[in-house]
Amino acid sequence: MQFLGSASILLAPSGILLDGLCTRGFWLLGRCVLRRWLAICQPRRAACSRSPLRLQIIHRNLRGRVKENNPTTDRYTLADLENWAAISRDLNPPIRLGVFGDPVAHSLSPQMQNAALRACGIEAQYARFHIRANELRSALLSLRKLDFVGINLTVPHKIAAFGQIDEVDESATRAGAVNTIRVRDEKLIGSNTDGEGFLRAIRTEFSIDLRDLRVMIVGAGGGTGHAIAWQCALENCERLVLVNRTMEKANALAEQLRPFFAGPKVLGPSARLQAVAPDESTVRMQLADIDLIVNATPVGMNQSDPPPVPARLLAPHHIIFDCVYGPSKTALIRAAEEAGARGANGLSMLLYQGVLSFSIWFNREAPVDAMRKALHAL
Repeated sequence: MQFLGSASILLAPSGILLDGLCTRGFWLLGRCVLRRWLAICQPRRAACSRSPLRLQIIHRNLRGRVKENNPTTDRYTLADLENWAAISRDLNPPIRLGVFGDPVAHSLSPQMQNAALRACGIEAQYARFHIRANELRSALLSLRKLDFVGINLTVPHKIAAFGQIDEVDESATRAGAVNTIRVRDEKLIGSNTDGEGFLRAIRTEFSIDLRDLRVMIVGAGGGTGHAIAWQCALENCERLVLVNRTMEKANALAEQLRPFFAGPKVLGPSARLQAVAPDESTVRMQLADIDLIVNATPVGMNQSDPPPVPARLLAPHHIIFDCVYGPSKTALIRAAEEAGARGANGLSMLLYQGVLSFSIWFNREAPVDAMRKALHAL
């Protein structure tokens, strides 16, 4: 171990650690030592590249000191957006995409979208922005003035943003919610890729089309639930049950969708479209005539969350799709497995809505394989 003032450099067979460089002078000195060490090892580069002991160089606390290839996994805030020129000055490639949410630390969109950007040779980065509900308007105002390509929106912003942007396309108009924004000439143009992303996910996970299914959406009053409900209606699913704590929202959505369900019933005597409260007795009665159960609520983001549908109500014939994704199985997916039912989390939906967002931003086909590989590597 050699100590250079407040800098420490550890040389070991497994790698090099540069840490605690507090001044530019010490940083330059440390860099010179590193370059000399690398020059000594240059003849062995080929051998080292095949060695199981990989050389790792980790730079810490150098943000804002040097403009190099400097990717970010940081979370930014409204205050950062409002001072973006200074905050982003030394980031290379520049951050020109991101996701607004609260919470947002769990989002895997940066890993997926940054893989897509690299695969397409686009010099830009995608980052997380922790934007609270009462900060959304200010964040969107700042976004108009910045050199951003676009942004994704997640909980709790999808419905709130609908009335705060300049234009919306048909997908967002139908859902009354926005999850993708393009920035064009200081205007914000909103789209919604959740519905189509959900459709592709169901086909991928279960090899079945929505038109063949009787569907229950838990949390139909939220932005994700709205988009999924509209997609089910457009696909002419056999039956749709909207479950929501606020019955006014569920009833209003049901009225919008009613023309799509005016056709004759095919399977059983139950009404093709219903809005119901989330109490257990009501849900139990509905589940006898349901194939696909969709959790469109945030319940499950915390490991301590109970399943949004009690495990005792699930049966082997049910298909469970949980829009929540994470490193471990949610309580709903575990309950599905215990009941002998098929289940999948929201990772495939995240993939496909992200693929569609990328195409909207860049008007080109997204590198699906690179994006999928990035998600499954986590």
